[in-house]
Order: sequence, then structure tokens, then C-alpha cells
Amino acid sequence: MAEYNVKVLGFGDNVVDKYEHIKTMYPGGNAVNFAVYAKMFGARRSAYMGYFGDDKEAEHVIESLRQEGIETVKCKQLVGENGCARVTVINNDRVFLGSNEGGIRGETLYVLDRFDLEYIRGFDLVHSGNYCFTERQLHKIKEAGVPLSFDFSDDSTPEYYAQVAPLVDYAFMSCSEMSEEAIQEHLKKVTGYGVKIAVASRGSEGCIAYDGSRFYVQRAIPVEKMVDTMGAGDSLLTSFLVSYMEKVKEGKAGQDAIAECLEKAAGFASKVCGMAGAWGHGKKYE
Repeated sequence: MAEYNVKVLGFGDNVVDKYEHIKTMYPGGNAVNFAVYAKMFGARRSAYMGYFGDDKEAEHVIESLRQEGIETVKCKQLVGENGCARVTVINNDRVFLGSNEGGIRGETLYVLDRFDLEYIRGFDLVHSGNYCFTERQLHKIKEAGVPLSFDFSDDSTPEYYAQVAPLVDYAFMSCSEMSEEAIQEHLKKVTGYGVKIAVASRGSEGCIAYDGSRFYVQRAIPVEKMVDTMGAGDSLLTSFLVSYMEKVKEGKAGQDAIAECLEKAAGFASKVCGMAGAWGHGKKYE
């Protein structure tokens, strides 16, 4: 892939996705996927910062990140279960069956100290999300002057948006069940909180973005060989952000750049749908 002079950090969740129908677990989680996809897409530096458990699931995620060359120097390993989600695939589409609510990570609040923030200032962008349990720390990242992207979810309430969106520069959400008109209204509300660019993914329909003045419609690029949709949304947002942040650093951000980066993102997401799990590294479990 192209080399992008961009340094990014995924902050928050990591899980193993256990595919029950084939008894195989894959590493994943929004923040981890962001770090790995950024590396795959060509970011110059990509790191993950979060909590792991101390079980075999945690060890599999840690080893997989090592093999992918992801920086993990600010991670911590705690005594307890790693985050775990139960998944199956029906007609090549993922179906979630349940989770352990983040395991030990869901029970242990993040506290970013001065040394963490010094580390974070070395990045061009930090990404987190709705299931990362990082909400109380996001203001510190904003105050540190580092751009922040955030992945909202289907169950993000209006109150949650009101709490988090004012801290966010780039917002992402899945809106595949909404009409185009409803999506546009939603994106307007989100950017009304001060978000620079809001992007709604629509599954096989592609995505719609809004920068506060113009809507951008990007159609999905057909998948050559569909294997698994796990990670499709994460790969879309990651590749868009990596390519767009380089434009920002070069002073070339703007409407043409947004359209160009959305097209690149659609192409990368299409390729990711040809991988098993979010980014491979499947391992059998009992």
C-alpha cells in the first residue's frame, strides 16, 4: 500500500471474536482494528493503547499485534478475562451472539496521566469508540491538542452524542437501517456539536459524509470474493482518516480531498471483506 506520513493511535478496546460455528477466535475490537488497518493501509506509525486480560485470549491478541508490527508500549495487562465476543456468520454476514462486556477492561477505568498524554502528543490522530470505556478521558486528549476520531454505535443515545461529540473532530457511525434523508439529518446534528467531518456507513450501500456544508455520497466497491464483513466499517473509517490526515498535514484538506479519501477508503474496505475475521490470525479454541 501507499506510504502515508501519518502517526495514529487506537485507544480503547480489544477483544477476541469467537466464531462459534467453526470454533475459531480472531483478534479484533474497534481500537485494535484501527491500529492494524492503519498499518496495513500504509501509516508510517501505528500504535494501540489499552488493557488486556491475562488469559489465552489476551495472549492471542497480543501476539497477533506483535506479528503485525503494532506499537503496544503503553498497554497494560491486568488479572482477569480479556474482552470476548461470540459471533457466527450467516450468508457471509457477521451476527453477534453476545459478549462479556469487555471483560476486565470493562471493570477498570482508564486514567490518562501526564506521561500518557506526553506519549499521545506524538501522534497526528487518536481514535476511540463507543465500546472503549474511554469517554471520561477524551477531554484530556482534546486539551492536549491532538485530533480525535470516534466511532459511535447503534445504541449511542442522543444524550451520549451530546456528551461525546463536542470533544470529537471526526465522527463515524453505522446507519444502514436509516433512509438517506434521515442520515443527512443525523449528520447535520452531529456536526452541529463542532465535529469537522461526520461519516455514516451504510453497509453494501457505501457511506455518506458531511463536512458542515456539503454531503458526499460514496458507493461501495464490489468485493471480489466475499469472506467476512467483520471489520468492514472499521477499515473504511481507518483508511479514510489515514489518507485524510496526510492531506491535513500537507495543507491540502478540503472538499476534493474528502471525496478522494472516501473513494480510497471504499476500495480498502472492499479488500478487507475478503479476509477471515477482522484481519486474519484465526486460532482454534475448545
